[in-house]
Amino acid sequence: MDYTRITVETRGHVCLMGLNRPEKQNAFDLEMYAELAYAYGELDRNPELRCGVLFAHGKHFTSGLELDKWAPVLANGKWAVPEGCIHPLGIDSAARCKKPVVMAIQGRCYTIGFELLLAQDIRVASTDARMALLEVKRGIYPVGGGTVRLFQEIGWGNAMRYLLTGDELTGSEAHRLGLVQELTEPEKVLDRAIEIATDISKRAPLGVMAALKSARIAAVEGPDTAFAKLIPDLMPIMESEDALEGVMSFIERRKANFKGK
Repeated sequence: MDYTRITVETRGHVCLMGLNRPEKQNAFDLEMYAELAYAYGELDRNPELRCGVLFAHGKHFTSGLELDKWAPVLANGKWAVPEGCIHPLGIDSAARCKKPVVMAIQGRCYTIGFELLLAQDIRVASTDARMALLEVKRGIYPVGGGTVRLFQEIGWGNAMRYLLTGDELTGSEAHRLGLVQELTEPEKVLDRAIEIATDISKRAPLGVMAALKSARIAAVEGPDTAFAKLIPDLMPIMESEDALEGVMSFIERRKANFKGK
């Protein structure tokens, strides 16, 4: 894949995916979304990759969709991604990336940027971050998951406060509401996201993916379904090399060296 709208870099077991149209404030055109979907597919398939980091080059995460380019796609309802790709927005709950993704946000994070934030697993924001679902100011409404996920994250009234007005949410307010997990200075936001992702990549990959899957089942299908799958989904993991390594590292009082097998 020749990337022109994003950058993709591997550091150890971590895949860094960077929006790379800073001259356009990383505005999303169709090509950028397709490239990002391809990168998510590679993160999902590659056994050497254990965690992703989604970030943006430049001062702003994204100014949002280039609506003039997206309007025809949204109007005909055909928002597909090429074969082998995975929607970064996690629209299909049965076909999400199996690996966790940490997102780093700085500056403007509008429309699709906000919905990408809601679709990622851990979020780090800078003190200058400004997030907004502007769609109601543009004659439409959020269709990338904002109406489904935001109230689950910050409660109904708080979600409606921003969803129905299109007003900005600052990084500090997002942190207070629990929408982002850490708040840093702008120059440190990416480094902190990479630190968290690297920490995750040192854990047992099968266990990490199973924990993420279980939590997502609880969020989408409810706690009873998630509870019913806990032991059945654990049983094959107990037969893995990593499970044995976890026990041996405990007995031998050393750090575990997991292989994802």
